[in-house]
Amino acid sequence: MDFKLTEEQQDIQNLASQILGEQVTPEELHKYDMWKEERFNGRLWAQLADAGLLGITIPVESGGMGFGFAELALLIEECGRVVAPLPVVPSLISAMAIQSFGDENSQRMLGGVATGEVVLTAAIAEPCNFDLDKPTTTIKDGKISGEKLCVPYANIATRILVIADDGNEAGLYLVDPKSSGVHLTALKATTYEPQYNINLENAAAEKIGGASAVKYLIEHYCIALCAYQVGVAEQMVKMTAAYTSEREQFNVKIATFQAVGHRTANCYIDAKCLKLVTQQAVMMLASGQDASRQVHVAKIWLGDAAHRISY
Repeated sequence: MDFKLTEEQQDIQNLASQILGEQVTPEELHKYDMWKEERFNGRLWAQLADAGLLGITIPVESGGMGFGFAELALLIEECGRVVAPLPVVPSLISAMAIQSFGDENSQRMLGGVATGEVVLTAAIAEPCNFDLDKPTTTIKDGKISGEKLCVPYANIATRILVIADDGNEAGLYLVDPKSSGVHLTALKATTYEPQYNINLENAAAEKIGGASAVKYLIEHYCIALCAYQVGVAEQMVKMTAAYTSEREQFNVKIATFQAVGHRTANCYIDAKCLKLVTQQAVMMLASGQDASRQVHVAKIWLGDAAHRISY
């Protein structure tokens, strides 16, 4: 599998790196610590929209670039590199699901996603339920009921994609967070990302797709988080290399210590492995192949490697 970037992909990556690198600084991120401010930079969100980056996967006729998941993963990776305070993953992955499975009515929102005026998110996790494609949330006669956990940016979302069961199969449904029967409870996540528990009590919902749409959302969302963590991991390795090459003990750079060298090498290997398994899953999903095994492998590396490097 060829992982070389095309000229267009390099342009997208470079543009994202330039904008995010200039705008997201440690000082910018510090103001969100301990939930002092909501972790959302609206000015930066608008800037990404103006640069066309929020419309990477949106069709050209809807105001987007018309690229695919591989290109979006590059933007997400750059967001991870600076830990950008933006809903890039939930909004743009939800937009891809609507684009792939939604009807003409729901797809009208895609233009707003590209301009940054429409923010989407996805309600996937549930209490004590590890089978994401077998939700306890139910829908009957167009009314949805249940509980969803840790939904990012639900407070500013125009619509929320909810996974629910109609008695025959799981499906994806669009819910307006401001409609009757939708109750948001704010959480304090350790990432400082604005997250909400959502209680649904006979809330109106519009169907997007069935079981195949659920599988699509879960797998693309998972790998999008892996791409984000690739950026985080690579930046942690870079920061470690910079620090150990400058810090001295006994008048010697600590990078020359064998124990430090071994641990740094292990960090580098972990970051490379995470990137490779993520790239494989991204490319397979982007080409429409069954990537279920690759998604699970990348998810395991996401959890294990990220923790080892941060320690």
